[in-house]
Amino acid sequence: MRLKIPMPFSFILGQQKKLQKKILKAMPSLPLTAPARTVRPRKPRTVRTRLIEVTGFGTNPGHLRMLEYVPPKARKGAPLVVVLHGCLQTADDFDRGSGWSALAREGGFVLLYPEQRKSNNPNLCFNWFRPSAVARDRGELMSVRQMIDNACARHHVDKKRIYIQGLSAGGAMASALLATYPELFAAGQIVAGLPFGAARDAMSALSVMNSGINRTPQEWGDLVRAVTPQPKKRPMVSIWHGTADRVVSVANARATLSQWLDFYGLEEADGKAVTIKGQPARVWHDAAGKPLVEFCLIEGMGHGLPIMAKRSATVKAGMPYMLEGGISAPTHLNRAILASR
Repeated sequence: MRLKIPMPFSFILGQQKKLQKKILKAMPSLPLTAPARTVRPRKPRTVRTRLIEVTGFGTNPGHLRMLEYVPPKARKGAPLVVVLHGCLQTADDFDRGSGWSALAREGGFVLLYPEQRKSNNPNLCFNWFRPSAVARDRGELMSVRQMIDNACARHHVDKKRIYIQGLSAGGAMASALLATYPELFAAGQIVAGLPFGAARDAMSALSVMNSGINRTPQEWGDLVRAVTPQPKKRPMVSIWHGTADRVVSVANARATLSQWLDFYGLEEADGKAVTIKGQPARVWHDAAGKPLVEFCLIEGMGHGLPIMAKRSATVKAGMPYMLEGGISAPTHLNRAILASR
């Protein structure tokens, strides 16, 4: 009988420190499709957050925090948008940088931010690489599911209009939620993330982030089918990644594309060329013409969330992983939300 020797805590801690150094080393420069503007430094000011913490939303097996923003225009039947931050970020940081609460105020939808705790991960990464954290009805995945159920009940959300966006580790967690609970979501946006099932521990996570992992499309699709063999609902999956990402290899975007195309029974050659604010992209549709998969590789973009500068004053102060340019991932997803009315 083979004995499985547990991984020592010192080794796991070392891997976490390597991850933090990798992320810090790759702090992105800001230009995307448009050059960054020179801005005179301003005196720091206190920024008020719109997010409110909610406690007692469930058993919370993943020990996450729940924060939300409910704008005055939100009414019964409003959509819900779930946003998952990246490593070394908080919900407040992400919200101020991305401009999501401004979009929610304008569009009248409810905004939900699960937030990681340092006691779970010292780099504030969602633990997408731990099988126990991303199993159905367990760990961090279950905590997010409980938050969604709680928000739906208290705010009378339209359950047919629930959307999710995640960046980096949050993108990998969004992949896990879409794969495990597809019936929950109308659409999901995975930004600089990884495919579901790409890693099973901290060591393999670093390897996959660096260079991806070689699997066939069927093998990627089988990972989703193992947790959702017969989905009742097929959410639209939008995959965004920068070609110059030095934190999460662009190979992971292509693997995510292969995973969802195979799961949905789509052929890569059938993708239709489109443009998003002048940025080339591809879209795959079902037999009825409904978009099921969207793929947007942004040439020269590093690791982070592409946004429009006017959406966030904090970008001008150099907030990390908020990449100013001529295209915005939150705005693009917001258009899908508004179009679903």
